Amino acid sequence: MAKRATGRRAAEDPNRPCPCGTGLPYADCCGPVHRGEGTAGTAEALMRSRFSAFAVGDADYLLRSWHSSTRPARLRLDPGEQWTRLEIVDTERGGLFDSTGTVEFRAHYRAAGRPGTLDERSRFVREDGRWVYLDALPD
Repeated sequence: MAKRATGRRAAEDPNRPCPCGTGLPYADCCGPVHRGEGTAGTAEALMRSRFSAFAVGDADYLLRSWHSSTRPARLRLDPGEQWTRLEIVDTERGGLFDSTGTVEFRAHYRAAGRPGTLDERSRFVREDGRWVYLDALPD
């Protein structure tokens, strides 16, 4: 999700379901990863944590989880966008013992009161031993 987005929304109730769709509470799912108390073990887990970061407005985490060669200097999240649901369509590699992976997903959002979707195939690589977002593959 390389979409530029303005502002930072405060994280909501940590006991609410995590925006990434696992059904776990945010406090037990993506919350610790966002706070730097753990790392994503797979490319899909990183994708889920990045979606949740968009949903809760954590631009700092998004920048930290971006590969150093493609990371923008800054990222402003659009407060008018509400990221509502994530669907993982497909994954290629990106497991515990892989160094690269691809995750195809559909991210649902609302902007200006209208629903929208972002369909993307994202590439992830390990940098300094942890998964990071590299870029989006062209359609």
